Amino acid sequence: MDLFSRAWTALLSAVADLKDEDFARHSGCAGWLVRDLVCHLVIDAQDVLITLVTPAETEPTRDSVTYWQVSDKPPTGDDPLDALIVRLAAAYEDPALLKFHLDDVGSAAGRAAELADPGIRVATQDFVLTAGDYLSAYVLEWTLHHLDLIADLPGAARPPAECVAKVRGMLEKIAGSPFPASFSDTDVLLVATGRRAPTEAERAGLGELAAKLPLVLG
Repeated sequence: MDLFSRAWTALLSAVADLKDEDFARHSGCAGWLVRDLVCHLVIDAQDVLITLVTPAETEPTRDSVTYWQVSDKPPTGDDPLDALIVRLAAAYEDPALLKFHLDDVGSAAGRAAELADPGIRVATQDFVLTAGDYLSAYVLEWTLHHLDLIADLPGAARPPAECVAKVRGMLEKIAGSPFPASFSDTDVLLVATGRRAPTEAERAGLGELAAKLPLVLG
């Protein structure tokens, strides 16, 4: 729960620090500009709010790791939902409006997370999780998208180190294998999810694990 708040607060702060011209930069998400990614974060924040007030009576069917479904098809930005996000983001026109909407909905999502009982069961996408596991899953979402946000902004504030380390551990569980100790936590996140290709030396160090990459999470 604490890492959720740290990851989300850091991401919201990074968006608040963006200059208007930064919204037209490329993000780390295929086919999306920074403005498109920020619009996606608005939708994500809405999902958090909806899920935390959608109680479930049955036993959990997923946890913070198994919540993520792995595909072998990297996103291209052409998916209908992705295309919708692009159109929604363009409709804002003024980046200040998009910032305001994210701050408004995002702050509410943050407060809802702080107030949530981690043991209650919630439903989303036909899954049942405890609220604690659901919010832990979103540490991965926020941390990866923080890296996406600053992909073309090398001087921007980075996600909290403890969140990056947590996500490394989650990705290792998803992959079913630890990543080499020579990889920094950030490099694991970028290489494991296909946000950058491994170098020849990194690929050699990955060994058989390289065949499992990238982990396309959805």
